[in-house]
Amino acid sequence: MLRKMISLLMIAMMTGMLSCTTHYAVTNVSRSRMLIDNTYDGKMDMQTASFMQPFTLRVDSLMSPVLGQAATPIEAYRPESPMSNLLPDILVWAAAQYGETPDFGVYNIGGMRASFAKGDITIGDVFDVSPFENHICFVSLSGEKVLELFGQIAYRKGEGVSKEVRIEMTADGKLLNATINGQPVDPGKTYRISTIDYLSHGNDRMAAFKSCTDRHDITDDGGLGRSIIMRYIQDCTSQGVLVKSEIEGRITIKE
Repeated sequence: MLRKMISLLMIAMMTGMLSCTTHYAVTNVSRSRMLIDNTYDGKMDMQTASFMQPFTLRVDSLMSPVLGQAATPIEAYRPESPMSNLLPDILVWAAAQYGETPDFGVYNIGGMRASFAKGDITIGDVFDVSPFENHICFVSLSGEKVLELFGQIAYRKGEGVSKEVRIEMTADGKLLNATINGQPVDPGKTYRISTIDYLSHGNDRMAAFKSCTDRHDITDDGGLGRSIIMRYIQDCTSQGVLVKSEIEGRITIKE
């Protein structure tokens, strides 16, 4: 965002938008690329490092506490993965805290920005996985729209769906079959869904959510996706169990 603002400011200055006169004109625009990698890691600027140290210590103190442990690596990929199974399951798990009983949960893989390594899961790890300000949200969709949603998930070659859902699709992204709790989706029934507010508005090409009704948005900080993930991990720890998630055949490709 800062880079974009600076770019817009420079363009405005070059085009005379910030000047009272209008006789200036752009004659040339050039740019260069700055590579940001580990080139200078071995040549640390000690003055900069000294300046950053108090901030680094503060961030580390906030992000390093351990919430629990992962039994195995938990990664995100299509069509189905441990992370894309875990996060929608967590959204369904959290529903009781808000008086909701959803039929299933949906979480977009694009919103899963990192993985959990086997072993300790820290607060910082959760921020890496869920860095956005997305809140949990409960909505209703007709069965007809649920089928449309599952078709869009198939077109996307898979998204995160909770354990209640089974989707069969072709390799080129066409929906073949879908069930919820082992039953075919009833076009005339209304289904309750636990998801995040970003998706509930039809984003990430899941436009079926635009037809949702009976919204229940949890807008406080406790309803943030990462806050809920942290509570789930802490709950596992309090019960003496590791965080686990496996491939279960929720989304399968049929040739």
